[in-house]
Amino acid sequence: MKVLVATEKPFAAVAVNGIREVIEGAGYELVLLEKYAAKQDLLNAVADVDAIIIRSDIVDAEVLEAAKNLKIVVRAGAGYDNIDLATSKAKGIVAQNTPGQNSNAVAELVFGMTVMAVRNMYNGTSGTELKDKTLGIHAFGQVGRNVARIAKGFEMTVSALDPYCPDEAIEAAGVKAIHSVEELYSNNQFVSLHIPATAETKKSVGYELVKLMPKNGVLINTARKEVIDEEGLAKALEERPDIKYVADIKPDTADELKAKFGDRVFFTPKKMGAQTAEANINAGIAAARQIVEFLRDGINRYQINK
Repeated sequence: MKVLVATEKPFAAVAVNGIREVIEGAGYELVLLEKYAAKQDLLNAVADVDAIIIRSDIVDAEVLEAAKNLKIVVRAGAGYDNIDLATSKAKGIVAQNTPGQNSNAVAELVFGMTVMAVRNMYNGTSGTELKDKTLGIHAFGQVGRNVARIAKGFEMTVSALDPYCPDEAIEAAGVKAIHSVEELYSNNQFVSLHIPATAETKKSVGYELVKLMPKNGVLINTARKEVIDEEGLAKALEERPDIKYVADIKPDTADELKAKFGDRVFFTPKKMGAQTAEANINAGIAAARQIVEFLRDGINRYQINK
């Protein structure tokens, strides 16, 4: 069996060593494709492999067609909109993610950007504190739970909206369960987005929700840029000069937003939520272990294309 690690943005060396130990320890061959410059390099590399580990790399129908022996692809991370789930399912290829491995890293970035926002991007002027402020968490998955945990350290009042998570689970974490998106945005000065990009959520956060936020509201997005209605966001920011938007995902209209709103908006140059040594190692090794479990024992507990 041959396992390919295809990463345009490579894992840390220690993560690669850990992946190699897991894969070769199971008796499989490991192949690396790092910092590749063209899609054809990926198409060539997948031709004879049985499994693939990726990060933000695109595994679309063309890649899946080129991978004649492919049995499983694992995204080292939680999000998986870079995998063509329909085509992989149709071809009998299992797709998995590694939920929870990057969660703390993303949650810490939420607060790194939030503190920067309330301290006015460290421009020397007087800012505000997070203590006793209200935080709404939009989706209470692994990242959302870590955000709630950290928020308690700041002594914030935390609530969350997640129709797929029972109230009991939210409240067991010491968080108030909210049941409407309008209530979440109108009742919280800070709202942290953790919703996936689906047909239901794409462009779902825009003018109507942002304008509901209390005075000096801050919207924090470490999820996906596609969930934002950028035109609606711009309209809300124009009408509400007290609101700020910080994101780990550079919007399509980033230059226009920055030119118009200056320090009221901030975007990382590329998605950095999972860019810690710990998350890098955890997600990569988890992906390797899941591949071995699947190839050896048929275990597919994290399958996302059932």
